[in-house]
Amino acid sequence: MGVAVSYPDFHYSAEGETTMRSVFLGFTLALGALTAACTIDPPAGTPTPPMAGVLEPGPREATFGRTGDEVINNPQLRDRIRNLFGADWTPVAEGRGKIAKGAAAYFGRTEPPRGVRVGDANYVAVGGCVPATCRSERVLLLIQEGGEGLLARLDEGGFSHYYAYGGGWGLAGTTAQTLDSALRALARTGDPYPRT
Repeated sequence: MGVAVSYPDFHYSAEGETTMRSVFLGFTLALGALTAACTIDPPAGTPTPPMAGVLEPGPREATFGRTGDEVINNPQLRDRIRNLFGADWTPVAEGRGKIAKGAAAYFGRTEPPRGVRVGDANYVAVGGCVPATCRSERVLLLIQEGGEGLLARLDEGGFSHYYAYGGGWGLAGTTAQTLDSALRALARTGDPYPRT
């Protein structure tokens, strides 16, 4: 015993197709206009991010070591790097800092140093991460030529922390802009962080 089902007749017409194309075009144009209208300008007085680019490989990158570990443990930089992070170098469990695992854990796996230019300054950049969670817990360390100034961006599971040590960093916010510009430049040539 079957059940009879009837379907309405479908009629193709050139007029119907033209109407549907017009509706689709209208929706597409409306969506484009809405997207363009949703652009928000930065607040007045916000400095523009500095230009940044990766430098050709050369001896500059090996100034403090040939590997990320050598750079982090370089006698000239070791204490400065720890001072850069201050209390955040050690885990929260030890009663200091605000980084759960401590910044030291973010250098558990590192990339070889690379040269990057941000604005009018050259830096040696070292990317690192917590080995078990490289995709979400990472650090980018920038060392000014000569090693006088250090900058770092530590990404802790969705929260970015910015650090500066030495050097004349100028206006508030320039630390973040310098690091973010360097990170974008490094990302254009591949992942600046260790691979999992």
